[in-house]
Amino acid sequence: MKRVRIGSLEVSALCLGTLPFGKYVDEETSFAILDRYVEAGGTFLDTANNYVFWDGGTGDESEETVGRWLAARGNRDDMVVATKMGARPRTPGGGIEDCEGLAGPTVLAAAEGSLERLGTDRIDLYYSHIEDRSVPLEDTLGAFASLVSAGTVREIGACNHATWRLERARAVSRANGWPLYTTVQQRYSYLLPRPGVRLPEWGHVHMTDELFDYARSEGDVGLVAYSTLLSGAYRDKPLGEAYDHPGNTRRLAVLGEVASELGATVNQVVLAWLLRKGIVPLVGASSVAQLEESLGGIELELDDEQVARLDSVG
Repeated sequence: MKRVRIGSLEVSALCLGTLPFGKYVDEETSFAILDRYVEAGGTFLDTANNYVFWDGGTGDESEETVGRWLAARGNRDDMVVATKMGARPRTPGGGIEDCEGLAGPTVLAAAEGSLERLGTDRIDLYYSHIEDRSVPLEDTLGAFASLVSAGTVREIGACNHATWRLERARAVSRANGWPLYTTVQQRYSYLLPRPGVRLPEWGHVHMTDELFDYARSEGDVGLVAYSTLLSGAYRDKPLGEAYDHPGNTRRLAVLGEVASELGATVNQVVLAWLLRKGIVPLVGASSVAQLEESLGGIELELDDEQVARLDSVG
């Protein structure tokens, strides 16, 4: 599988999201998906300390499943493990309004919990999952810096942050000689939501032209996109109000043309297009068959004309 760089980390060009593991996907199937991913050359795993509390989960399931798989396969040193903190409810059964936030002591305690669940001594990429504007950036970033200094965390990133907050955070880190956020994980796909619409999923922040401009200008900010395949909307699920507009009707038509030309699925073209944009796609899978399709997208090559045609649709 192709390799790309995220900060100082070399990772596979496809990031495997493990959100459903241990809750929606049983352990046997989860292990089979992980095994196939590694067999195909995958190295980049993504989880969080709150998956999937919103549907009766504890928040532990995904990290614990990944941890048991790492222990069973003995391949921790071969994998780049990313996890997140900040959006876990403080009390069991609590909602997102009761999330832990990004206070310094919370960052440290959350890291300890994730390390235990993952069964490892380090987190390769540690994200602040959501913004917490009630806490000074110095408090949050100082805690992240102490984790990096201790060797507990290798790189830090921000998920679902406004671009101006990302810039401010990196300025604070520079001023203090602390590690910078080197990765931004936001929602993104080929189909775009209606301008100005609020996404139905709480806390999701969409990539913007401003973010792309900022990442290009800085030169050291990697982009990882989640919800890349829109939970099956490219296949047979309804788009939903946020994505149901004439612009996406035109984009779907061009996407279908390119897929037909290449003998590929539209999902595969979406993933190949994201890679051409310098974005690492994050995909989930509930079966090995779903993963196989995504693996095909990473190997798919779009020519310049096809990329230009896909980009030209308003």
